Amino acid sequence: MDKTDKKQSFLSHLEELRWLFIRCFTGIVICSILAFIFSDFIFDQIIFAPKNTDFPTYTIYRNLAETLSMDTTLFATEFNFELQNRKMEGQLSVLIWTCFSFGVMAAFPLIMFEFWKYISPALYKNEKKYGLLFLSSASLLFFIGVPFGYYVIVPLSINFFSGFSISDVIENQIDVNSYISLVRTTLLASGVVFNLPVIIYFLYRTGLISTAFLKEYRRYAYVIILIASAVITPPDILSQVLLLIPMTILYEASIYLTGTFRLKTV
Repeated sequence: MDKTDKKQSFLSHLEELRWLFIRCFTGIVICSILAFIFSDFIFDQIIFAPKNTDFPTYTIYRNLAETLSMDTTLFATEFNFELQNRKMEGQLSVLIWTCFSFGVMAAFPLIMFEFWKYISPALYKNEKKYGLLFLSSASLLFFIGVPFGYYVIVPLSINFFSGFSISDVIENQIDVNSYISLVRTTLLASGVVFNLPVIIYFLYRTGLISTAFLKEYRRYAYVIILIASAVITPPDILSQVLLLIPMTILYEASIYLTGTFRLKTV
């Protein structure tokens, strides 16, 4: 292949990548518009629901604490904070970014499909048959991670931060953008974290890592997982453990997945 052919090939890949982003962005915009149409439900029934002490997670935690004779005061029976908007354009900004975030989450299967279409020409024929498995696994793990973040991490975060105080002089009047940003970030981060096996599998197929590498550096991976769980969750042991357990299971599942694929293709 001469330099002209290489240049044309490079430009064609850039053109394909450009259209990939255009299609993904179009899908996100359409889903964001749908989120805007149902924005009242999203805010009142989803985003602000964990602010209520009758949220299912708090009830389950309190019942579990009573059963195990634990301190039930760890979980608030009422939240003494108000959500406030301190910027002129604050609520409009919150609306736009929330709809966009829910648009990204709703369009995730489309994003994965477009990504697979882009890389599939470079794969061997026997590898392409795993396309449906890749798409379904990535989407399933993402939509398992999002509810996990919503029902586990978000309530624990709200419970911890709303009850934390350095002095009785200070009254919590939380900015609405801060509250919603915590919810949005947690949901997206949880969805991405649960795709750890898919990410590791992709790195494995590109030759960047191997099963032996994953096993050899397992202890370092656990340290990274521990740090990641500490960053994503509030600084209390319970929430960190609740995220650490599934992340560890997902990492071990990644080792099994890469090892199984290697045995089947050798």
